Amino acid sequence: MANENKLQNIIGHCKEYGFIFQSSEIYDGLGAVYDYGQYGAELKRNIREYWWRSMTQMHDNIVGIDAAIFMHQMVWKASGHVDNFSDPMIDNKDSKKRYRVDHLIEGFAETLEKEKGDALLQQMDALLAANDFAGLKQLIDDNKMKCAISGTCNWTDVRQFNLMFSTEMGSVADDANVVYLRPETAQGIFVNFLNVQKSGRMKIPFGIAQTGKAFRNEIVARGFIFRMREFEQMEMQFFVRPGTQKEWYEKWKETRMKWHLSLGISPDHYRFHDHVKLAHYADAACDIEYDFPMGFKEVEGIHSRTDFDLKQHQQFSGKKLTYFDTEINQHYIPYVIETSIGLDRAVMMILSEAYEEQDLSTAEKQESRVVLKLPAMLAPFKLAVLPLLKKDGLPEIARELMDQCRPHFRCFYEEKDTIGKRYRRMDAIGTPFCVTIDHQTKEDGTVTIRYRDEMTQERIPLSSVKDMVIEKTKMF
Repeated sequence: MANENKLQNIIGHCKEYGFIFQSSEIYDGLGAVYDYGQYGAELKRNIREYWWRSMTQMHDNIVGIDAAIFMHQMVWKASGHVDNFSDPMIDNKDSKKRYRVDHLIEGFAETLEKEKGDALLQQMDALLAANDFAGLKQLIDDNKMKCAISGTCNWTDVRQFNLMFSTEMGSVADDANVVYLRPETAQGIFVNFLNVQKSGRMKIPFGIAQTGKAFRNEIVARGFIFRMREFEQMEMQFFVRPGTQKEWYEKWKETRMKWHLSLGISPDHYRFHDHVKLAHYADAACDIEYDFPMGFKEVEGIHSRTDFDLKQHQQFSGKKLTYFDTEINQHYIPYVIETSIGLDRAVMMILSEAYEEQDLSTAEKQESRVVLKLPAMLAPFKLAVLPLLKKDGLPEIARELMDQCRPHFRCFYEEKDTIGKRYRRMDAIGTPFCVTIDHQTKEDGTVTIRYRDEMTQERIPLSSVKDMVIEKTKMF
């Protein structure tokens, strides 16, 4: 169920505590573009690292590359993006506001009773699958869907809008020099298929993974960092023998869901959604959806892309992109299973799952806290080192502990304010462990460690802090 208040609270929290800022905010911002602050950048890097190591380090037959953002314009002609990478749009004639048709209808469906809303969405899916733009327009008119700005139902016809950003490369601006900011990272993998296969002596089945920026000129970008014009993807293309793709498709569905559950997120917050309308390259496709504050939305796509991409690039480039399978003594163009997760959506998923507002009031005291229950392995800081006082040698002991731990994980040092206030600040940025250095530390070499989620404390040896945190925050 949608929870707009929680979403707004998360947005406010991200700004206040240095996770995510509106891009160019001092100039009133740039729509659907965001900057990651000091803690958000760390969280994003940790999620990326966890995905990367899960894909490459934990598999013998998956390797990673880093392809350029700029690619030859024929790449996008071959892939179908020049001709087909578009969304159905509709404009309100009074407000001049443009809407993506599916977003307009989905927004209206949320205002209806569940049964009626679901029926409306089923109609929409069928019309989208048939590319019936006249039918979509009729559906909008029949239900008297209004523009949020003008409040009128005065709509244009539905039409397609290409989502790629284009620019020119070189000193002369003409069609021959047009290049595109890539709308996905997958094509960089496909055009390097033979380079990786031959240089790495890879045998089918094998995968190529990549993370990187992609760009889409989204007309209706909404939901904070859920849908942006500049975003980051984590994709893996897995090359298989033709005829085995359905088996591998099911295997990767299971594997990817296990990865999501390894983040400690409840299975009830996930679901699979099979595509009604398949992309032109796919023979099977589904989304892993997470229950965001605005409801279940896609966080990862799993697609059986057939041999479309390699076959297209072979045709347009004139270069053979076949693989010789020694086991069956046959040349063929491999089929591909794709897993594609939005890194920014993964950040938003982790924040949505972790954000909690807790009432800690007792009969004697009114108290609350906002805590980010981030998985310890993903938290920006793993440990906060807090000397109880700024004197009596306590800061010196704390600094020694920082020096021991710093090469192994990120630590936060603070000696300002009461210990309670410092705990609250660490809760707000998701630090799982806080160690307090006090006078007893000087006597017996122990410290107080405080656990973020349970808010419990215990005394442990100062000498064991580093190893304990390493063990509890390791990714594998």
